[in-house]
Amino acid sequence: MRWIDKLDRRFGRFAIHDLMMAVVVGQAVVFLADFFLPGLGIWSSLALNMSAVLQGEIWRVITFIFVPASSTPLSLLFTLYLLWLIGHTLEQSWGDFRFNVYYFLGVIGAILAAAITGWGTTYYLNLSLFFAFAMLYPDMPLLLFFIIPIKVKWLALFAGALCLFSLIFGSWADRACVLFSFLNFLLFFGGDFWRMAKQEIRYAQNRRAWRNSNNNRWR
Repeated sequence: MRWIDKLDRRFGRFAIHDLMMAVVVGQAVVFLADFFLPGLGIWSSLALNMSAVLQGEIWRVITFIFVPASSTPLSLLFTLYLLWLIGHTLEQSWGDFRFNVYYFLGVIGAILAAAITGWGTTYYLNLSLFFAFAMLYPDMPLLLFFIIPIKVKWLALFAGALCLFSLIFGSWADRACVLFSFLNFLLFFGGDFWRMAKQEIRYAQNRRAWRNSNNNRWR
């Protein structure tokens, strides 16, 4: 990740501090505004509708990150808490600039996906944050539904399996969303996955060689 270090030295002073807090507060404000003033259509006017963007509503390529992924107060509370926890932890681990780069690369990926599908959401963007969190803190327990403790890595594996299912069996729109929305994750962790894969291959080869040698010894 030397390229990020170089960018950090040059542009780090422009990084947004507490970016995740701004996103969480923005989503809460949009939810409350739309809940109490439904006639204004705030939610729909901020969403990433590419046909509207092409008609001049350019603000949608940024404001869609403030559109909540949940439609009920309880699910919104859980989502925003989890989003803040993950984002704040990544900010503390990486620093403001690196986290800004990761998040806005995810935003660009979501926009590219929307250019193909016609509509964009923050679902996969938020999921890319969760995957990064799972890579850094795989054994940290999270309280599912505020009750059941489950290690992050198991939740990430389950979410990853769903994404893989969408990639294989979903429509072309689903595939575009998955591929483009995880560009940030691939750029940051693709090398780690490649090294892990090579380690697993070497481990399997060594285990097979050890098993064959033992079988030959007992013949």
